[in-house]
Amino acid sequence: MLNNLNEIRERYLQDSLPKRLGALAADLARVVSFAKNPNNKDAVETLFEESRWFIEWTALDTQPEHIEALIQLQLTLAIWHLKWDSSYTDLEKVTKIREQASLWSDRVLAMSGIMDGRSNKN
Repeated sequence: MLNNLNEIRERYLQDSLPKRLGALAADLARVVSFAKNPNNKDAVETLFEESRWFIEWTALDTQPEHIEALIQLQLTLAIWHLKWDSSYTDLEKVTKIREQASLWSDRVLAMSGIMDGRSNKN
């Protein structure tokens, strides 16, 4: 689904770890926003896929205590993606995904340290 995956990877890995985690948190926040509208089905699927790749490219660079959480998030994204075709028009299922994506976005943003000044500015 993602075109130019190698280009995306190269660009993504140029950023500092806090920025990469921030990009992942932003993707999850976009899931929360985009999933409100069933017409965004394909965009949400792309965000699921992109987020899974971001984790693949970042998890081992994080603090050991974050690796397990990111792997759990990657599994969660895979499940959401697999079920999206039958979920995206079901308000109850979408609401649950949106709530969980919001919690994950906040958690990943906290991991990044961007909001508390722990990150470097690169």
